[in-house]
Amino acid sequence: MRLGFFTRLLDDVPAGERYRLATEQIAHAEAYGFDTAWVAQHHFDGAEGGLPAPLVFLAHVAARTSRIRLGTGIITLPLEQPVRVAEDTAVLDLLTGGRLEVGVGSGGTPASFAPFGHDSAERSAVYAEHLAVLLNAWSGGDLGGGNRLYPPAPRLLEAVWQATFSVGGGVRAGQAGHGLMLSRTQPRPADDPQATLAQIQRPIVDAYLEHLPAGAAPRIMASRTAFVADSRAEALRYAELGLGRGRLPFELPDSDLDRRIAAFDVHVGTSQDVIESLKADPTLERVTDLVLQVHSVDPPHPLVLRSIELLATEVAPALGWVPSTELSTT
Repeated sequence: MRLGFFTRLLDDVPAGERYRLATEQIAHAEAYGFDTAWVAQHHFDGAEGGLPAPLVFLAHVAARTSRIRLGTGIITLPLEQPVRVAEDTAVLDLLTGGRLEVGVGSGGTPASFAPFGHDSAERSAVYAEHLAVLLNAWSGGDLGGGNRLYPPAPRLLEAVWQATFSVGGGVRAGQAGHGLMLSRTQPRPADDPQATLAQIQRPIVDAYLEHLPAGAAPRIMASRTAFVADSRAEALRYAELGLGRGRLPFELPDSDLDRRIAAFDVHVGTSQDVIESLKADPTLERVTDLVLQVHSVDPPHPLVLRSIELLATEVAPALGWVPSTELSTT
């Protein structure tokens, strides 16, 4: 199992400072042996996510790091020109020394589509069309007029991850031999709004594995919220603040912290608390990549750094993770 750090760049500071803090968090994760780091893409709404240009940001992070793999979680592909995505990722992969992982998806915020000239209702069809163009470009195919991608980037064909909330998406990712990305923001069914992530994501994983080509190695990523502090009281204090700001698909008293923790699928507390909580999630027994984030708790930056340390030194090893390099905290 690989261990990853994920951020939506939501520190409670202006955008430029968000980028600086996220860069420091990723560098800190690298120093503590994390295998991967992932950033989300969100347009227009800084409260939902602070980064509209993930490839630009990762180019900056690449210059500050040397080993950790850098990924997009996700690029909203229907809102992008796919040939330009192919060119930008090809250049970035070279700049990172082949460390780029490319997660793509159809997007989840309908209001973001109009400024790009698209209808959210057509996003699945546009996503499929743009993904085909992207894969053809990386494959060295004709892009029109005899033009082919430069610089060539065939390696990226092995670095594709598809994000999905549906069984159909699991089938699509499996048939393509791509990685499967499972999100901690998975929507709940209307008839069962308090279903757990494990209950919802089990059939997606089943469908992915069933349709994976013979001989293809599965790549399954599960993103989970995990905030670890030196004391349970400290962790719960920040969880109460952060989760009180979140929106749930059903009514729940703000004062009921335990139920909010369960509703947001948050793993919070001391290292031992989080170890026990994560071990109780059966989805994690089947993943190749466990990617951890602090959203929606969103504690102050120093506590994010401390949580990264505790996840790497205490929590992840108890789950079977072995760092690929000796930890460096200098």
